Amino acid sequence: MLWLKAFHLIFMVTWFAGLFYLPRLYVYHAMSNDEISNERFKVMERKLYYGIMTPGMILTLAFGIWMLADYAWSLYSAAGWLHIKLSLLVLMVIYHLFCGKWLVDFKLDKNQHSHVYFRWMNEVPVIFLIVIVWLAVLKPF
Repeated sequence: MLWLKAFHLIFMVTWFAGLFYLPRLYVYHAMSNDEISNERFKVMERKLYYGIMTPGMILTLAFGIWMLADYAWSLYSAAGWLHIKLSLLVLMVIYHLFCGKWLVDFKLDKNQHSHVYFRWMNEVPVIFLIVIVWLAVLKPF
């Protein structure tokens, strides 16, 4: 059980590293004016999204589902904190997919958002992290 939890946390940190950094890259990409920077950001964003973030998300979810199936659901299925956490995870996956949509928009040079928009979007994972960790550690409901 502790191995599952350890791997779940390791890959969660990996996923969040990408969730924190990719929108920051979008901030700088939206501010770039030259072709060299534009192309460099496209490469960095693609590698981060497909090489770090998405595998981190998949493995986080895989180990989390494994823990749920193995023991957590039988212990906490009636607990409100778990249902809230799972709902937030669904929203995080949706946010991840939005990051992928923005990646495609930049790739095709069709970004419609300003650097200010991405500065605000960069704060979304912080809220997810705070609330999810609070729920998982304190189990308040």
